[in-house]
Amino acid sequence: MVNINVDIWTGCAILLGMVKDATKINLADRIEEQLPAAVVSFIRKAGELAQKEQQRLYLVGGVVRDILLRRISIDFDLVVEGDAIALARKLARNTRAVITTHPRFGTAKLQWHNRDIDVATARAESYSAPGALPRVRPGTIIDDLARRDFTINTMAVELNPRHFGELLDPHGGITDLKAKIVRVLHDKSFTDDATRIWRALRYEQRLDFNIEPATLKALKRDVDMLRTISGTRIRHELERILEDELPEKILERADELKVLGKLHPRLKGDFWLSETFTLARERYSPELPPPLLYLALFTYRLNAKDIEKIITSLKLPRASSRILRETQAIKCIIHELAIPGLAPSRIYDRLHGNGVMAVTANLLATDSTITEENIGLYLNVLKNVQPLLSGEDIKRLGVPEGPRIKEALLVLREAKLDGKITTRKDEENMVRGWLKNNP
Repeated sequence: MVNINVDIWTGCAILLGMVKDATKINLADRIEEQLPAAVVSFIRKAGELAQKEQQRLYLVGGVVRDILLRRISIDFDLVVEGDAIALARKLARNTRAVITTHPRFGTAKLQWHNRDIDVATARAESYSAPGALPRVRPGTIIDDLARRDFTINTMAVELNPRHFGELLDPHGGITDLKAKIVRVLHDKSFTDDATRIWRALRYEQRLDFNIEPATLKALKRDVDMLRTISGTRIRHELERILEDELPEKILERADELKVLGKLHPRLKGDFWLSETFTLARERYSPELPPPLLYLALFTYRLNAKDIEKIITSLKLPRASSRILRETQAIKCIIHELAIPGLAPSRIYDRLHGNGVMAVTANLLATDSTITEENIGLYLNVLKNVQPLLSGEDIKRLGVPEGPRIKEALLVLREAKLDGKITTRKDEENMVRGWLKNNP
């Protein structure tokens, strides 16, 4: 048995050589080295439990790919040849994880140490129609790997103690990792599930790979199959893209391959988008910007009617819809913020009532220095300005209870925004004068 603990591509060479069928790669050392110690302990315990139940348990998919590429992975998917829910329940008791089961699909989710770990029964699947959700039935790990999207995601590592760390690679995933290519498992892959088109672009750009020529040909041929996919599923793929480190690379590639136009014909993946996304990262550094900010910028150049179409077609949640609508509302009046010497109270009136995300999107999108300065003043100072006097204070000064209290507070805030008053005494004198002039 070959134990890879220095260079995975040495193992690749062995696999690709004459002893391919007689040699196995074991990733035990790499797992110990690369994954957090607590996670290693967890998956070892899971393998031991599966062994006791006379089942075989595997670490599958993206985490195996990332281990081989020495990349950080946050997804930990387990597949068992057996009853996943029963195994997950026992594992939850042993590790004090919180479990959520999905009996219809034979899966369970464990929440453990702020991590989500999916446990699924190995299954085979078939598609009754393009874009339809697959019909599944229990199967082997080989069946399970055969239903996946790309060869680089079809590898598994056994977790049972006797074979811990052994790599299972029935579709040549390690070969394609070495060649840095994204390859589908069969010619009808995109027809069966066109969301794989978006995932192909995401993996290609994230990993700095290339889509393999035959796969690229199939992608271009089947791009119209995206119409068979529900808006909810497309939205999920878009959300994953906007969570990426450099989502503009994926969107630019999608534009190049005429995939972006299937979302909306006026969406663009161009230099403006790249530049604006870069500004967003600079603003939020060292953290990544919120995906919803990226979404607001991605759709910024659409009009209000187009935005409503996007909201409907992607079935956007209420919070996301609100941000897109607010971004458009500000864009419609943003020219008013380009006036030199604009009073702070005027800036406040134009922007108040909109969420910070929508305001920030307009800050990043504008090409006017004056507008940028005015929006920055609002975000950094003006939005937090409030009178020192409360409603009860104003009532004690003689203002009758009711709408007049709100009027007085608005007058105070405007004066404070414009620097006309600064102290509590100033505010009291202003209320008295206002009340005298507005009995």
